[in-house]
Amino acid sequence: MRIKDYLWVFFISMVPLIELRGALPVSQALGLSLPISFAVSIIGNMLPVPFIYLFARRVLLWGKDKPIIGPFFRFCLNKGEKGGKALEAKAGHGLYVALALFVGIPLPGTGAWTGMLAASFLDMDFKKSTLAVLIGVLLAGMIMGIISYGAFRMVLGN
Repeated sequence: MRIKDYLWVFFISMVPLIELRGALPVSQALGLSLPISFAVSIIGNMLPVPFIYLFARRVLLWGKDKPIIGPFFRFCLNKGEKGGKALEAKAGHGLYVALALFVGIPLPGTGAWTGMLAASFLDMDFKKSTLAVLIGVLLAGMIMGIISYGAFRMVLGN
């Protein structure tokens, strides 16, 4: 087992906007085991989730007017607000299901970071939000795992 390569997958899955959606294709490009990469990516993607819910909004609000970091922080705030409003508008009473689906559809900007930031903006329940995000990450992981595995097997001919 190549621990160093799995550590790359772990850390890539923690990066905002890339997350598990980028980590699983990298794992397959490196020829790693898909089940192990899936587990490592899930753990890496979920590790920041509680911190995002509890602290990200406060940090983003603090930094939005700072000279160097301000533009990026404002981008993140806008992304969280838009995500929260879109979820609330479409979901009604099924807000947690909508959150899981939002995170589970592997498109740029719809991952655990944005989903949990949106949950914090909407003051959603922490435990239910975390569970919804976990379900979404598992769904996105299954989709990206299948796509990545198939794509790299076609390219590499294995």
